[in-house]
Amino acid sequence: MNQLFSNYIDYLTSEKQLSNNTLESYIRDTKQYLAYLGNNEVDDLTYTNKTTILTYLVHLQNKGRAVSTISRSIASIRCFYQYLLQNNVVVKDPTLNLESPKAKKKLPSILTLNEVDMLLNQPQKSTYKGMRDKAMLELLYATGIRVSELISLKLNDLNLDLGFVKCASASKERVIPIGSVALEALVDYLNNARTHFLKSEEKELLFLNMQGGHLTRQGFWKIIKAYTKQSNIEKTITPHTLRHSFATHLVQNGADLKSVQEMLGHSDISTTQIYANLTKNKIKDVYNKTHPRA
Repeated sequence: MNQLFSNYIDYLTSEKQLSNNTLESYIRDTKQYLAYLGNNEVDDLTYTNKTTILTYLVHLQNKGRAVSTISRSIASIRCFYQYLLQNNVVVKDPTLNLESPKAKKKLPSILTLNEVDMLLNQPQKSTYKGMRDKAMLELLYATGIRVSELISLKLNDLNLDLGFVKCASASKERVIPIGSVALEALVDYLNNARTHFLKSEEKELLFLNMQGGHLTRQGFWKIIKAYTKQSNIEKTITPHTLRHSFATHLVQNGADLKSVQEMLGHSDISTTQIYANLTKNKIKDVYNKTHPRA
């Protein structure tokens, strides 16, 4: 069994061209599965079947493993059995038609309009850093772009005259309107603060860190965390919270899902549907709280 597992690792490393994270997950999950088999005195993989795997999944569930962890374990075990089948170690794949458990979709956390105002008004516009941070936060909420997209924006991605930003994600490119408040913050930053940060070769980047280099996701997360604490908002706010709030507020005010989908860059409209569900929940909540016969 040890030699077989070693050969499998060689196969994953040399032929599957997996990312480092996926490779580590496949190896770790398969190792845990084989350890489980060993603890249950199953030394011959030809005697394993669908029931064996289902029993193992129940074992993971009883140990309190998350649905996402169990789903990943199934993917890892499936890859292992496909390897065994290709090398004639087993005669059939017991993971065939084995479905992954469905994770409950959590509704995203969003900010109220008042909380958006509280957060976005925290940066001190009298400082260079404040002007930069104000422009970044306003642009995030105005466009719903991801933080990875925000920190990668270049100067030529902006069209201030027409009021839009060009945003590329993977092979997709989209053009998103920018509201007047965000435009004002961007103009203020570009005219009065950006040259203060310009100390390195990153001349094309729109937003720069204090050393004049590329802002990181972690760095921006710290910025939001500091302003959240400063605003006394009793919610956990991440950069994605502003994206969720952008989409929800658009839908609440009558935007059609197709337009919101295009602005967010979702490939499937079912992903965007969650914001319509949030709106329905809010309407129901308002009704239950205010209607005399609710």
